[in-house]
Amino acid sequence: MTCSKASSGCSPVRPALPDGYELSDDRARIDTAAVHAYLSTLYWAEGRPLAVVADLVRSSARVVGLYHASAQVGFARVLSDGATTCYLADVYVEPAHRGRGLGAALVAFAVDGDPALAGLKWLLHTRDAHNMYRRIGFHEPSSRVLER
Repeated sequence: MTCSKASSGCSPVRPALPDGYELSDDRARIDTAAVHAYLSTLYWAEGRPLAVVADLVRSSARVVGLYHASAQVGFARVLSDGATTCYLADVYVEPAHRGRGLGAALVAFAVDGDPALAGLKWLLHTRDAHNMYRRIGFHEPSSRVLER
């Protein structure tokens, strides 16, 4: 196991990625401006202010960046009560970097990379990428789920 003081805890060794890509859960490494710039183009975060994105990066239970040539090209964050439930949010890989399995690696590392969150119930909302999330173990909710 490797541990980073800037991350939310200890995490397993990061998976090897192709072509110089790298995953990191080092919160201090997140390029908040880059995350905000990309999120502001997406349907679920359009118009979200930079200050809000910065606060979410600071306060989330876990954040993971995907990097190529030291530039951030992907992101995921986790909200959790630390005891029963986690919510996967704000997942993206920039279009120029898709088609290499990086999204699945990013999600798997966000979900499985912190032993403190292992075994908790995981939730997410998405309008697309259902097949990729299914490969990581997500599935359609039961009839017990309500949303407002």
